[in-house]
Amino acid sequence: MEKFVFFGGKGGVGKTTMSAAYAVKCAAAGLDTLVVSTDPAHSTSDVFDQRLGDEPQAVDGRDGLWAMEIDPDEEVEHHLMETKRALGDQVSAALVNEIDRQIEMAHQTPGAYEAALFDRFVDVMRSSEAFDRVVFDTSPTGGTLRLLGLPEFLEGWIDRLRRKREQSIDLYEKAAIGNTEPRRVMDGDPILARLRERKEFFEYAGRMLREHTAFFLVVNPDELSVRETRRAADGLADRGLAVRGLAVNRLTPSPDDDENGRGARYLRDRVATERAHLRTLREAFDQPVVAEIETRVEEVKGDFLTEVAEELDVDTAPPAAPPTDE
Repeated sequence: MEKFVFFGGKGGVGKTTMSAAYAVKCAAAGLDTLVVSTDPAHSTSDVFDQRLGDEPQAVDGRDGLWAMEIDPDEEVEHHLMETKRALGDQVSAALVNEIDRQIEMAHQTPGAYEAALFDRFVDVMRSSEAFDRVVFDTSPTGGTLRLLGLPEFLEGWIDRLRRKREQSIDLYEKAAIGNTEPRRVMDGDPILARLRERKEFFEYAGRMLREHTAFFLVVNPDELSVRETRRAADGLADRGLAVRGLAVNRLTPSPDDDENGRGARYLRDRVATERAHLRTLREAFDQPVVAEIETRVEEVKGDFLTEVAEELDVDTAPPAAPPTDE
């Protein structure tokens, strides 16, 4: 199994439960494991029954397990300030206010949330030497797909922007000295250096996601969830990110054979419908079903979390060779 493992799916299907359960399974197998929540609901704190922050924190009563919750709003604000600082250091004082205004506007546009969050979880990947496995509880499917599509899109965009910057410097220097031999100022140009740094960052992210990451989709046994899972699997495949398995959550338990009341009849009808969707997942999807988790009456935490972990048929073995930053 790869070092990095993502559990995705539409909102409300139980990604937090599955990611936490798999992290518990890995820790029980002797792996130093970190589970990372990027969900603004911060459900991971509820699952482990303790307050978590944006740095790894040991989970009470679980040897070898750490958890952290990334606050998306704080990450957007941090991303905004870092961008302002980086550009503010490279322009004249007269332009700083205009630069700040443009950046403020950019961070209110669609995609700013995903860009900031993407930077943060890639930073988690890069600084995860202390852990054998890192498990991500991702945001709902649509946001996740936009997030994971950023490396390919931005690598090309940065290349084009870099070429235009080089042309701009070249033309400026030719005009400034009046001949066709520009000085070699672009070698030390801070904006070019920043663009190259960002390009390397996204290349690293793309490589980690394609070569050292496993993706699992959590699905509920209903038509909308099955359709969303199909779209998510196809969307990931289009980006070269294969889904390794499907975790089916919230299956309705069957009533006892001797129960014939209204509730029992409803449950039997419900179970029959869910089993039809389960057959679709087994027969019409290329990915294997790695879990069939029944609905619990109580919240899934404590011993229930351990039970779910045991029902997850997902490998916990550490990767043969840990990923590097090279």
